[in-house]
Amino acid sequence: MDKPNVNRKPGEGAPGQGEFTRVRTPNKREGEILGTVVSMLGANRVVVRCADGVTRMCRIPGKIKKRIWIRENDVVIVVPWEFQNEKGDVIWRYTGPQVDWLEKKGYL
Repeated sequence: MDKPNVNRKPGEGAPGQGEFTRVRTPNKREGEILGTVVSMLGANRVVVRCADGVTRMCRIPGKIKKRIWIRENDVVIVVPWEFQNEKGDVIWRYTGPQVDWLEKKGYL
């Protein structure tokens, strides 16, 4: 019986296995758009330059705010508001390997 590897962090794959990156892509039917954070405004607000060319002031909902940190130059998914196109909500933040995958597949 093998001993557990105490040097490996929880969640890491076994040594020798290929890297696997799971990536959530924007759902066009729900109006989700990729964007890049331009600046932080404070009070859970950020300015995001979206893929459709519009710069939106977006808010970070509490569900996202409590779990992950969003910084400048992060790639995020934005859902524009129906009644005001210059504003929206941030619903997802991509990690570094996920951004590399998006660039490789042509989403960015």
